[in-house]
Amino acid sequence: MQSFSLAPIPEIAFGNGLLSDLPKRVTALAGRGAAVMLVADPALTAAGTVAKVTKLLAEAGHEVSLYDAFKGEPKAGDIDKAAALARDARAKAVIGLGGGTALDTAKLVAACAVSGKPVAAYQFCATALPAEPLPLIAVPTTAGTGAEVTRTCIFTNAAQEKVWAWGNELKPVLALLDPELTVGVPQSVTAATGLDALVHAIEACTNRNAQQANDLYCHRAITLIAGALERAVKTTRDLDARGELLLGSCYAGIGIDNCGTALAHNISHAMAELAPVPHGRATGLAMLATIDWVKDGNPAAFAKVAEAMGREGNVAAAFEDLVRRSGIKVSLAGDGLDLARPELLAERMASAAHAPMRRNTVRDITDDDLLKLAKSVYALA
Repeated sequence: MQSFSLAPIPEIAFGNGLLSDLPKRVTALAGRGAAVMLVADPALTAAGTVAKVTKLLAEAGHEVSLYDAFKGEPKAGDIDKAAALARDARAKAVIGLGGGTALDTAKLVAACAVSGKPVAAYQFCATALPAEPLPLIAVPTTAGTGAEVTRTCIFTNAAQEKVWAWGNELKPVLALLDPELTVGVPQSVTAATGLDALVHAIEACTNRNAQQANDLYCHRAITLIAGALERAVKTTRDLDARGELLLGSCYAGIGIDNCGTALAHNISHAMAELAPVPHGRATGLAMLATIDWVKDGNPAAFAKVAEAMGREGNVAAAFEDLVRRSGIKVSLAGDGLDLARPELLAERMASAAHAPMRRNTVRDITDDDLLKLAKSVYALA
């Protein structure tokens, strides 16, 4: 049998209405009356969710400091500001509430608040992370990134480069999954984040690092997401569909935590350096444009993906069918990219920052291939 190693998985608590358990979880981790740092998506402040969480924690005796001033994907400046706020408040625990931006920001805040170092010190693992960061509870409100169970954080540094930090110290101690928190997610975001999670699972079970134990999580994630995505998009209050997406996203997060991503993420990260295309949509479209090319590197693995999607046979056709049924905007026209110059995307795809995803792709990618693949993404319609 194949040798393998699975990384530790945080405690996962799943269920409708589980947000009400958050105060007792914080008390158990940080102590009665401990100060708490809440890193939350600003949309949740506007929706009243942050006020609800703050009230729950205050009633349990916890003083809450809030950082919700970020926009878009994680940025070094926001992480440093939130970490300073956590230090000033003498926070004993961190809660990340929101999508991937809030969760990745919270993970790095938990480390930087303890070390006192700027987050730039940790890009590309240049500096060792603190051995005992603040305990972190991750509460996802979108079903896409799986950041609640991973030890990788992506952020944009001061030079506007998309970089990453990695280490077991960044992994939350608890992933609290409450499908009710995802009900208000707009249809377009539900589609984009769901496709992002699906790509996580597909890449993790087909790339060069793929292994049988991790495939269990990936294949289950693919089945859950493929079966629930259209229902969740079209019937926003379908809690069964929302729950299946949320759990599928979590399992897919376990998948990439163990085996990483590949070409679709290479492309979406490169694209983000050229225009503000939302990550989930960019990743889904990158997979749509390239899956038929990549699958030739490991036909057997991709056949299992098609089977997990309930569509034995052509995996590329199965994936495209799901993308089209999700209602996501497929063409990149109007997204700020110069579609007449795919070489700009190819240049970014070739950068050192994105090299691990290129190397991890199961089919060898030459420099000439990069331009061909970039053209295929820009030709989507």
